[in-house]
Amino acid sequence: MAVNGRFKRYFIRGLAALLPTIVTIWILIWGYRFIQNNIGRHINRGIVELIVFLQGEGGLSREMLHRIWITGPGSIAGFVFALAAVFIFGVLLASVIGKTLWRQFEKSIMNTPVLRRVYPYIKQVTDFVLAEKRLSFSRVVAVEYPRKGIWSLGLVTGSGLEKVSEKEQKEFLSVLIPTSPTPFTGFVIMVPKEDVIDLNITVEQAIRFTVSAGVIVPGPATSARLDGSSPTG
Repeated sequence: MAVNGRFKRYFIRGLAALLPTIVTIWILIWGYRFIQNNIGRHINRGIVELIVFLQGEGGLSREMLHRIWITGPGSIAGFVFALAAVFIFGVLLASVIGKTLWRQFEKSIMNTPVLRRVYPYIKQVTDFVLAEKRLSFSRVVAVEYPRKGIWSLGLVTGSGLEKVSEKEQKEFLSVLIPTSPTPFTGFVIMVPKEDVIDLNITVEQAIRFTVSAGVIVPGPATSARLDGSSPTG
């Protein structure tokens, strides 16, 4: 039993260390194959046809060019051209003219009956994953959620909606209540500022706490209400 327990413990430890690297490599390989099969291969075929057209009679045969550019060492050229094309497209979108043209293109998509039901949702996902401005958390708090007497860990994302603050005559905070084991999904709630407790822990510690379902607890930390009083005060 001791040998089996030791094997299991070491195996899990090794798997936990290697798995992030393996998954990262797999994603890179998948991305390369996707671009190569769907874009790069067609670029290479275009290169072959261009060479055949330019060299005329007496040049390399189409079969030879196919072996060089489609299945041989030249096949990487399509992938490189695809990356360069994406880069150039990004440069164009950074210009005023590029932004204007792309905005008009998106408007035309939104006026298309079928595409307008799909495109906005895909755009939301890609904008969240690839946007330069990342979701940031200012601090970690504890809030009574989902009901009084039950405390949940929350990540402050900003101030609440202005209309709610005006109606309640209170200052609100927007708080993400993360779920285990994926802390970047959860519920966004608005809480009165005086009803939250500031936790003296980092966002990284809060994420580890959530991912581990509470197993990894941050070290001794003091908590204070946002108004400066003690938690019991």
